[in-house]
Amino acid sequence: MPPELRCRTAFISDIHLGTKGCQAERLLEFIRVLECETLYLVGDIVDGWKMKSGWHWPQAHNDVVQKVLRLARKGVTVVYIPGNHDDRIRDFCGVHFGGVVVARDAIHEAADGKRYLVTHGDEFDGVIQHAKWLAFLGDWGYRGLLTLNTQFNRVRHMLGLGYWSLSAYLKHRVKNAVQFIDKFEEAMAEEARRRGVDGVICGHIHHAEIRDIAGVRYINDGDWVESCTAVVEGFDGQLTILRWHEARAAYAEPPEMVGAAPIAA
Repeated sequence: MPPELRCRTAFISDIHLGTKGCQAERLLEFIRVLECETLYLVGDIVDGWKMKSGWHWPQAHNDVVQKVLRLARKGVTVVYIPGNHDDRIRDFCGVHFGGVVVARDAIHEAADGKRYLVTHGDEFDGVIQHAKWLAFLGDWGYRGLLTLNTQFNRVRHMLGLGYWSLSAYLKHRVKNAVQFIDKFEEAMAEEARRRGVDGVICGHIHHAEIRDIAGVRYINDGDWVESCTAVVEGFDGQLTILRWHEARAAYAEPPEMVGAAPIAA
């Protein structure tokens, strides 16, 4: 049996089940070793946008759903906070499905007493709110980039090289993309400040990061399409980013506890 990844709370988002870009096999590896008290599904778990135009649901996607439901049956508190790609599920806020509770957002109190707003983040994205057609267009272009990224990494794998995200590289190099991320992060921090909490935990922009913004802790758990990242809370309340592409090899050996290194602000 593989060693367990023990933590108090885990946060994952932007899985995009129902799309070819979803790295369900990597997520299954993560869930199989995960032992936590609470699991937050922070939006875009199922991609309703893509499923309107075509159905892609291999066995691994079904296995992800079954593994999450099994965690709930074993006593893990599972909270599902829908995003923009699975926004239809927002009609069921307050409803329990197989032990999974659906919520618009949540306030999470960490072990150290700090309180965090947990929300997907699309409601603070001006493009989603005011120009949804542009969001659909951007989503189409993003899928094309992911296809190119998949082929590129197949060649890297043949050459014995590790995974490298082309789209993440472009996000950091294109000025407008960087400005969008900055504005999004500032908007999320401002909402946390308005709610009177210590920080915010979100997803949506597929960019894992932990940093302080004017006294508010901004935390993004990334995605399971490119980066395969999660945010985990230790039993001391410390929140860190776990990058599964880097961490997965450690679970071939039996360490007492494996965690992600803290990200500097």
